[in-house]
Amino acid sequence: MPTHTVPGALPEQTRRRLQRRTVAVLMLTQTVGGVGMGAMLAVGALIALDLTGSDTWSGMATTMITLGAAVFALPLASLAARRGRRPGLGVGWTMGAVGGTVVIAATLWGLFPLFLLGMILIGAGTATNLQARHAAADLASDRSRGRDLSIVVWATTVGSVLGPNLIAPGGRVAALVGLPPILGPVLFTTVGFVLGALLTFALLRPDPLLTATRAAASTAGPDEGTPVRLSVGAVLGIVAASPGALLAVVGIVAGHTVMVAVMTMTPVHMSHHGAALTVIGLTISLHIAGMYALSPVVGWLSDRLGRVPVLVAGQVVLLVATAVAGTAGHDEGRVTVGLILLGLGWSFSLVAGTALLAGSLAPAVRPRVQGVSDLLMNLGGAVAGGLSGVVLSQAGFGGLNLFAALFTVPVFVLALRAVRAGR
Repeated sequence: MPTHTVPGALPEQTRRRLQRRTVAVLMLTQTVGGVGMGAMLAVGALIALDLTGSDTWSGMATTMITLGAAVFALPLASLAARRGRRPGLGVGWTMGAVGGTVVIAATLWGLFPLFLLGMILIGAGTATNLQARHAAADLASDRSRGRDLSIVVWATTVGSVLGPNLIAPGGRVAALVGLPPILGPVLFTTVGFVLGALLTFALLRPDPLLTATRAAASTAGPDEGTPVRLSVGAVLGIVAASPGALLAVVGIVAGHTVMVAVMTMTPVHMSHHGAALTVIGLTISLHIAGMYALSPVVGWLSDRLGRVPVLVAGQVVLLVATAVAGTAGHDEGRVTVGLILLGLGWSFSLVAGTALLAGSLAPAVRPRVQGVSDLLMNLGGAVAGGLSGVVLSQAGFGGLNLFAALFTVPVFVLALRAVRAGR
């Protein structure tokens, strides 16, 4: 299959101008939407713990966000394939804002099932945040694809690092409107998602996906450029037939699964050992910084050294991260270092894997396959998050990290296969 991102029918100067505008708009929406993501990650498990009094059930908070991201990944990708990235991303941010409102109501009323529903809807915001990187690749050239999508991933840093540190100021804002302090960050979540939706609908013009596919169709014909409607089974067949695409999808899924499994229970683990909320918030902030802050460097490396070596390096970093965090015990500093490395390994896996996936697909099938990739990614995270509370209660934090590390094994196996296939 051809691997050109934008065919020559679109003049290079025009493509570059549109790509710069697209990346700038996506960076802006990722920043405000990232505040919503980071704030919710910091307090979701704690709200669930307050509502249920159970460590096992507290893990369901992040699990529901991840499950929601999985549920909405394919519908949002399908909407983008039919109507463009602007409605696909805008609707996702809007649904996330609705989820924040539901979480506030559920917490006030003490309704844990309603809380879980709200977290699923917030997952739509997470799915949107993740799919924005695909929008950054629509008009990118093959030489700069990793860099361009990594810059959009990086833009999440500001909001996501700021979000967990809004626990204290969020509490003061919540008090002003008569809400419990723990709901302050949820207010920021809701506002951040609303701003993300408004900015997307207003500024993401012209639509990058529609522009790219029309250019592809005008050069190679409609069959080459127009997005194809494929069943999930057909998409999986396309992925399985390509060593590069298969490695990319499995690497993305594995990196996300390891990260979610460990990150979900870290606030609970630290809370049990007497860590203050501010310390927990700082730890999660630094973890998210590890996820996003160095992504431009990761993108540059994937463009220069190759996507497969960088993807494999990410799995190695994840193994080191689980070893450091899993043996930290009560040492808050070591837990923090482990969480930073965990975020960095996730960044390597996501950026290199996404660039490898886009380069392994024709434009006609790219949006649908990307949606299925995000679906599998978030399903893996949902399963890991759901099991993390059980594993923590039975095997401790060290056992949880060992459990997470096992998910890297298939990536190494497939990397060897891809190299042997000459990809």
